[in-house]
Amino acid sequence: MKDPQQLYEIGFIHGRFQVLHNDHLKYLLAGKALCRRLVVGITNPDPQLTKTETADPKRSSALANPLTYYERHLMVEAVLLDAGLKAHDFMIVPFPINFPERYRYYVPMDAVFFLTIYDEWGKRKQQYFKSLDLITHVLWEVSPDKKGISGRDIRERIATHQAWEHLVPACVPVLIERWNIRDRLKKLQK
Repeated sequence: MKDPQQLYEIGFIHGRFQVLHNDHLKYLLAGKALCRRLVVGITNPDPQLTKTETADPKRSSALANPLTYYERHLMVEAVLLDAGLKAHDFMIVPFPINFPERYRYYVPMDAVFFLTIYDEWGKRKQQYFKSLDLITHVLWEVSPDKKGISGRDIRERIATHQAWEHLVPACVPVLIERWNIRDRLKKLQK
């Protein structure tokens, strides 16, 4: 861990946030604790900037990406503000994770790129960052069985009317209901 007196100036962190859950919040706050300003990249911002990855082929499907970039932007912003961050502490941008050649158009390339590694997909992202000589900081690396909550579990619970609200920050259920995500998920399952 970096000495709190020597924070990175800009940190970059990323995720799909389909649906943002409590472990995502832990990850976001761990990144923010290491930098003065956090840039949050939302991956798979639209179907044209999403491609299938052999390390995790399911992550590119429509069912795995039911929320729009705009909805996820609003959700990340609401969660971070509810967690006590100030608007000047962070910013949110689209992040085409599968297209390293496009990163420079979306994110500060001089930032420290935070990531977590649970599986082959985490290792693949690390390779993307290293291929561009980006400064990286692995927040933690654990086996897949220690990962915790997954967005897939949340989406399945929403679609099947199982309890899920306790797995997400308090402001998320209101947004999911407002956007009628349950019906959207059911349509995508057909």
